[in-house]
Amino acid sequence: MFEELGLLVRDIGDAGVERMSETPGLAAAVDQHVAEVRGLVPDRSQPALMDYLSGFAEDAFRRGWWPGDTRDWEFVRIVAVCWMMRDAAVS
Repeated sequence: MFEELGLLVRDIGDAGVERMSETPGLAAAVDQHVAEVRGLVPDRSQPALMDYLSGFAEDAFRRGWWPGDTRDWEFVRIVAVCWMMRDAAVS
């Protein structure tokens, strides 16, 4: 289950980050989530962000969430953390 969840989250994050360049509304929503996550995860290293993302995604799936709408809160949060992880890899 954990491996499948990881692959799904990666796919959501990759697709969402790609869509940000062509969808200003998504980019703005991601920016708001990034600001919120920065307050929740002071250590912005990739391992710390991955720990946060894993817990967040597991909780979302346990609550019955399933990706279907690129504008829902969970989707945008996953994209935001994936964007932060990409940024952390470059820094």
